[in-house]
Amino acid sequence: MSYMQTLLAGAAKRTFWMPETAATQAENVDGIFYFIYWLCVFFFVLIVGVMIYFVIKYRRRGAHDRTSDIEGNTRLEIAWSVIPSVLLLVMFMWGFRDWMSLNVAPEGAIDVRVTAQRWQWNYALPRHGCDGVDELRVPINEPVKLTMSSIDVLHSFYVPAFRVKKDALPNRYTVLWFNATKLGTFDVFCTEYCGTKHSTMYSKIKVVTRAEYDKWTKSGCGMDNLSPKELGPKIFKMRGCPACHSIKKGVKGTGPWLAGKYGTIETLADGSKVKIDDEYIRESIMNPNAKVVKGFGPVMPTFKGRITPKQMNALIDYIKSLK
Repeated sequence: MSYMQTLLAGAAKRTFWMPETAATQAENVDGIFYFIYWLCVFFFVLIVGVMIYFVIKYRRRGAHDRTSDIEGNTRLEIAWSVIPSVLLLVMFMWGFRDWMSLNVAPEGAIDVRVTAQRWQWNYALPRHGCDGVDELRVPINEPVKLTMSSIDVLHSFYVPAFRVKKDALPNRYTVLWFNATKLGTFDVFCTEYCGTKHSTMYSKIKVVTRAEYDKWTKSGCGMDNLSPKELGPKIFKMRGCPACHSIKKGVKGTGPWLAGKYGTIETLADGSKVKIDDEYIRESIMNPNAKVVKGFGPVMPTFKGRITPKQMNALIDYIKSLK
C-alpha cells in the first residue's frame, strides 16, 4: 500500500484538483483521495460501458423478438459482492490509519492554543507568553499541535495546503496537528457556516526557519516591538472589532460605530444615559452586555482575560483617536 500511496500522491501533484502539498500528512490524504477517485472513474466507465454494450447487443430488432430467460450466474454474483467488499475494506483500513495519524500529535510538538469566534481566529503560545496573535508563525519541519475551542458558535479550522481540518466547538477542546514542509504563507479558512460574515473568517499560517521563529517568539510574537500608537489599531483588527464596529461615522453595523463617539452621551437599552469615557470603553470590552446602547443587541463576547493592561490602554487610546 505504501508504493500505491507514493504513486497516487505523485500523480496528485500533477493535477488541478488540490493545492500543492505543504505538510507531511498531505501526501497520505491525497493518496487515499486519488485511490478512491480513480477507482470510481474505473467502475463508472466499466459499468456505463457494459450498459451501452448490452443496450446495443440486446436491443429489440423486430416485432417478434422475445427476451431470453436469464437464470443467473453464481460466479458473477459472488464476484460483484466480494470485490466491492474487499475494496471498501481497503478504503476503511487505509483511511482509519491516516485518521489516527492526523489525530495523535507526536511528543514534543509545539503547543498552540486556537480560539475561534465570529469572525476571526486567535492564536496563543503559552510557552512563550504570546496571546492574541492573528497570524501564526511555525518553524519548518517541526510538529505543531493545535488545541482549539470556540467562544460562541461552531467553527471549523481548515488549512488546504496542509490537508488538515477540525471543528472548533464551544465548551470543548479539539486537537489537530501538522508538520509543515515548505516555507511560505498558507491560508486558513472557516468551513462551517457561522453567521453573516462567515466568508471573512480568514487567517494565515507563515512557515519560517527555526531562527526566524525563535526571533519572533522572543519579541512577544511581534507585539513587544510595537509602540502604543501601533498596538491599538493592531489589537482592534486582531480581536475582530471591525466585524461589528465601523471606524467611520454614521456607518451602523452589528454594534455602534466608534468614530467621534468618545466624550459623547449615549442612550442605553434600559433608557438610562452614559458618557463614553475610558471607563465605559473598558467595561464594554470586559463586560460588554452590562450597558448596551439602545438599538443594538447584547451579542458582543467578553474579552476578559484575553487582553493585557498594555493592550487595553492602547485600544482605548485608539478608539479615542477616531474622529
